[in-house]
Amino acid sequence: MHPQRLVGLALVAAGAVLVGLGLNATDAPMAQLTEAVTGSYPDRTIWLLAGGAAALCVGFVLTAGRRVR
Repeated sequence: MHPQRLVGLALVAAGAVLVGLGLNATDAPMAQLTEAVTGSYPDRTIWLLAGGAAALCVGFVLTAGRRVR
């Protein structure tokens, strides 16, 4: 398997974990209280969701992309 695809698969796995942690963090009582008071989730939750989504996107591109020589 090409190294590019291995890195892509690793990023997909890491992105899925980060998105899962971010979604879990949105259900935390303090996150819900912060969202109710300020209208947005805590920074850590947003970074987990955004970082996970970015890692998933890059991972999919690397995994599905063609190898350029």
